Amino acid sequence: MTAELRLRPVRDDDLPCFFAHEQDAEANWMAAFGPEDPTDRQRFDAHWRRVRADGRIVARTAVVDGEAVGHVVAFPVDERTEVSYWIDPRRWGRGHATAALTALLRELPQRPVHARAAKDNRASLAVLRKCGFVVTGEDKGYANGRGVEVEEWVLELAGD
Repeated sequence: MTAELRLRPVRDDDLPCFFAHEQDAEANWMAAFGPEDPTDRQRFDAHWRRVRADGRIVARTAVVDGEAVGHVVAFPVDERTEVSYWIDPRRWGRGHATAALTALLRELPQRPVHARAAKDNRASLAVLRKCGFVVTGEDKGYANGRGVEVEEWVLELAGD
């Protein structure tokens, strides 16, 4: 199981860790819908400037034993709120994604909340299901991490 995980606002010194996490080819393939060019640091920095400047976005760093192990984000898509997360691939299988998403969801007063995952990303689907999300539909789109169109599940966490 996971060590004690906590969330905090994203800081400047988290960004090199996030960038390093995105350099893993397996993680990009698994996530499917990641950055067009994970090695483009200027585009990465511009992305995070936009994320951190937008008051509608809730971005948090997941920290375990003082180390940034990833991030979770809630962001608007049209009238909906979607969530996403990225955990250091060296830390996969320890419950960090589930703990981070659970903590983020406690911060979000609005429901429903939505998420998406490639249909073959069983690990991410398991995280979302553990957090109460259910599949409500499907979609497909071009996945930068795979260079092809990929089918995905659309999931929802309904209100109480």
